[in-house]
Amino acid sequence: MEILANYGTILILVAAIFGLLMAIGIGANDVANAMGTSVGSKALTVKQAIIIAMIFEFAGAYLAGGEVTDTIRKGVIDMSFYADQPEVLVYGMMSALLAAGTWLLLASYMGWPVSTTHSIIGAIIGFACISVGTEAVDWQSVQGIVGSWLITPLISGLFAYLIFVSAQRLIFDTDSPLINAKRFVPIYMFITAMVIALVTITKGLKHVGLHLSSGEAWAASAAVSAVIMIFGYIYISKKYTDDGSSVDSNGYAGVERVFSLLMVVTACAMAFAHGSNDVANAIGPLSAVVSTVQNMGQIAEKTTIAWWILPLGGVGIVIGLATMGHKVMATVGTGITELTPSRGFAAQLATASTVVLASGTGLPISTTQTLVGGVIGVAVARGIGALNLGVVRNIVASWVVTLPAGALLAVIFFYIIQAIFG
Repeated sequence: MEILANYGTILILVAAIFGLLMAIGIGANDVANAMGTSVGSKALTVKQAIIIAMIFEFAGAYLAGGEVTDTIRKGVIDMSFYADQPEVLVYGMMSALLAAGTWLLLASYMGWPVSTTHSIIGAIIGFACISVGTEAVDWQSVQGIVGSWLITPLISGLFAYLIFVSAQRLIFDTDSPLINAKRFVPIYMFITAMVIALVTITKGLKHVGLHLSSGEAWAASAAVSAVIMIFGYIYISKKYTDDGSSVDSNGYAGVERVFSLLMVVTACAMAFAHGSNDVANAIGPLSAVVSTVQNMGQIAEKTTIAWWILPLGGVGIVIGLATMGHKVMATVGTGITELTPSRGFAAQLATASTVVLASGTGLPISTTQTLVGGVIGVAVARGIGALNLGVVRNIVASWVVTLPAGALLAVIFFYIIQAIFG
């Protein structure tokens, strides 16, 4: 208690720096995964992808990032074990942020697509085991989280498979692909807009004081999506006037140009969804530190997130994306399978839908795994030969290493921080 009273401001300041470092790591690694499909399919340039991600990642983190934060902060370890030694919890959360951030920056520098969720949860488990013991870890909660890592790639893969197959049958495998693209792409735009509008209204706008009922939220989302669908229909009809019966630039290539437009919409949705879900990995432990210090060691069951924490996470994600995001983007965008705008759209919409679903239920998932599941789903729809199994194997290996790496670094940093302040 005395340490919290004497060094409280310093502890919060240092924790904020570590939280910013962690957010930069998220931006450099996970956001690059999220935007990699857009760049790999050549629907967006690297510069365009970075600008879009900057805007929508920050919006998602700031407006809709609060729901998942509680799961990371309270769900992984049993806080009651730290009731008599709150300073140990503070040291531990600081070490977890520093450990996960360090690992993510290293992985991003090397171009490895790893899981930020694995990193922070591994780090939290690591410090909990050495500070209190294995009984401090809520293993049942961890099992649920680990289970989600297995389930979400399957869900995302299934979504992507169905979306891509539907596009194949409704558009590409027809006599008039461009005519059918004009007919059905606006419907895909409606679905995409619905995904992003729902999470914005039901989760995000609570932070700015607008509370709508479930029915009102669905009605508002449908209205916004309908406007976007109509705009998309008018734009596509005016831009592509050929009858679309040929298979040259007015046929399949023309259809892919239509899907390039749609990829911009899904890129926005993916960036927002990712920001809303993965900002918790940076601000969850930071929120625990701030809450514990400000309450003089009282570990509250439910606390309001300090006003500056969500923007800090959003800013960190943007910095990481702008400075180091291109390396992992290159790995993900072209390595797993050959992407076209239509394939990238299917993978990205599936990933966005899965991430938004998880964010709304408060379940922290790995965006990396969800996206890889979506891309694999698209590849499987084309035939298993379209999948680069070597790259997939290497990506999975990097996931396996991440959890113990986060735990080991957290143990080292915990002892260092404890020695400095203790």
